[in-house]
Amino acid sequence: MGKEKSPRRVADNEALSVGTQIRGSAQKLNLVAALIRGRKVEDAMNVLAFSKKAMAVDVRKVLASAVANAENNHNLDVDALVVKEASVGKSISMKRWHARGRGKSTRIVKPFSRIRIVVREQEEEA
Repeated sequence: MGKEKSPRRVADNEALSVGTQIRGSAQKLNLVAALIRGRKVEDAMNVLAFSKKAMAVDVRKVLASAVANAENNHNLDVDALVVKEASVGKSISMKRWHARGRGKSTRIVKPFSRIRIVVREQEEEA
């Protein structure tokens, strides 16, 4: 018996990787994701490696995971991969308290974000 295999969420020439629990706001993460959307994977890795944004480190790890998934799980050509999608969303937010004067306190919100990267194998153009 058992459970039926779930269908793939992406096409046959695509591979995806999701980074959950990335420490930082979704707005800052989206700025980094915008740098790599639509680029070739090699170019995107170079952009992230030399970016001054701190979130670029985590995005680079997720992109490397998507490339590894494409190569090992789906037998796609690594040199022909393009970043098709890089979408960002909110995850959890940790709530903390900071003591202030006169016995009061202030709420500190430490947000987490998630990123979903889909890479697609693009046919060579003549």
